[in-house]
Amino acid sequence: MVKQPEDWLDNYPAEEEDEEIIWVSKSEIKRDSEALKKLGMELVELSKNALERIPLDDDLLVAIELAQRIKREGRRRQLQLIGKMLRSRDPEPITIALDKLNNRHNQQIVLFHKLEELRDKLLADADGALTEVVTLYPHVDRQQLRTLVRNAKKEKETNKPPKSYRQIFQYLKELSESA
Repeated sequence: MVKQPEDWLDNYPAEEEDEEIIWVSKSEIKRDSEALKKLGMELVELSKNALERIPLDDDLLVAIELAQRIKREGRRRQLQLIGKMLRSRDPEPITIALDKLNNRHNQQIVLFHKLEELRDKLLADADGALTEVVTLYPHVDRQQLRTLVRNAKKEKETNKPPKSYRQIFQYLKELSESA
């Protein structure tokens, strides 16, 4: 018996007929691959300590470390390889970890700005700002802080390098870390 043209349909299950084919444009594929390449660049720009906090497999970690050592044209090709490697992995955990890392950095910058403002208040109004420092950090050494403020004012008046000015910031930073 000779098969009719319609007979070949009998070999396939009916489920496949119900599936909808999703067409992806070439431009969308390119945009996705460029986004992954940018993610790879961000990973290459991170320090080794920061890379340890991001969930990366060994192959990708080796490729990133190699890209950090390479200069010029080889670096571009290595970044393309990292982008290609990221296509076969789920980038979502990596982007989440990277966002957390960036947020932690932003929080640290905000804290430093607050400490700088507090230092400037100490130099402008030592007694009023000192009570604010004591309420924020009860274990502060008042005598040491007063000495640093006095020395910073003298340095400013005599146009000397701001050694005590920097020491006040470092001391406030140590207080905030220990709190």
